[in-house]
Amino acid sequence: MSFDAVLSAHPPERLAQRAECATAADVERALAGPAVDLDGFLALISPAAAPHLEDLAARAQAVTRERFGRVIQLYAPLYLSNECTNGCVYCGFNRANPVRRATLTPEQVDDEAGALWGEGFRNVLLVSGEAPRVVSPAYLEQVAGQLHRRFASVGIEVYPLDEGGYARLVAAGVDSLTVYQETYDPELYARVHPSGPKADYRWRLGAPARGAAAGMRRVGIGALLGLGPWRLEATAVALHALWLQRRYWETQVCVSFPRLRAAAGGIAPPHPVSDRDLVQLACALRLLLPDAGLVLSTREEPRFRDGLAPVCITHMSAGSRTEPGGYTHPEEAEGQFQVEDRRSPAEVSARLAGLGIEPVWKDWDAAFLDREVGASGGDGKPCASL
Repeated sequence: MSFDAVLSAHPPERLAQRAECATAADVERALAGPAVDLDGFLALISPAAAPHLEDLAARAQAVTRERFGRVIQLYAPLYLSNECTNGCVYCGFNRANPVRRATLTPEQVDDEAGALWGEGFRNVLLVSGEAPRVVSPAYLEQVAGQLHRRFASVGIEVYPLDEGGYARLVAAGVDSLTVYQETYDPELYARVHPSGPKADYRWRLGAPARGAAAGMRRVGIGALLGLGPWRLEATAVALHALWLQRRYWETQVCVSFPRLRAAAGGIAPPHPVSDRDLVQLACALRLLLPDAGLVLSTREEPRFRDGLAPVCITHMSAGSRTEPGGYTHPEEAEGQFQVEDRRSPAEVSARLAGLGIEPVWKDWDAAFLDREVGASGGDGKPCASL
């Protein structure tokens, strides 16, 4: 069954309505059971679960400790370009915005990567707008290959590709893919993506599966919280994650919780999501998806990140810049959105340690994969086949 078929069989709006109607008894049953299924998840994101937030957080923390220990992986986004052909109404990269545009040369990418390496990062996420004539698949393949010689993990958050395009990037050293659907409501999706290639809802919806089929080690999904009712988006994200886990069991699934933030030419959130709402969603997802990575970015302010990190988070960005060249030539180009946590990577790392969490800069190495003698390992050193 395709994920389109799953959405047709289980419309998120109906599931969200079931969540709205859940009772306190449903919540208590979900919290008391040995595992949480989709029905339990709907109860845990319901209004009836709000008074049980402390119990929900305690159980989510216990599951996180059991599955992941007391560690959080740190990563940094590296913006390649803010050129874009889309007209997304919430994004600073909207093609209609009169912002300063830039695309990094491969040499400038190396400079940015060197700055991140010096901060301690060994995991980097390449980000760009959707302008394939500027940031072509060949360009992505080139910069991914040069960064793979240095970094243990190279991820991408770029425009959707076909399976062959993802396979080429996997061969170049990319091991993770992040694709936010933004909203799973097709009508709302059309309104907030009025023009450009991103207007194709189904092409974007299928991107995580194409990446997993192409061999990505990790695939990340999420909705841009604030565009639509958060419980509707939460049910769709949950369905998507469950389907990906079952269909591509060798690929780790991660879920992010980006909240709509201020951006050049952007819109105010039509459906604001409070801190308590976001905590409830994150903790409920942890119980439904005990083995999934949960990601929290610098979109959130320090106090909130420090509070949620020990509960259920496994991946965090730090010291992020959202404009191309931001680590070596800040503010020469326009950023994608406003960053709320402006602490340095060292400050974030020290704070996590103070909370009893070990900040991990590198959590795996390509040397553990079967590959031919002389292949490049995660730190650019040759590794023998195992």
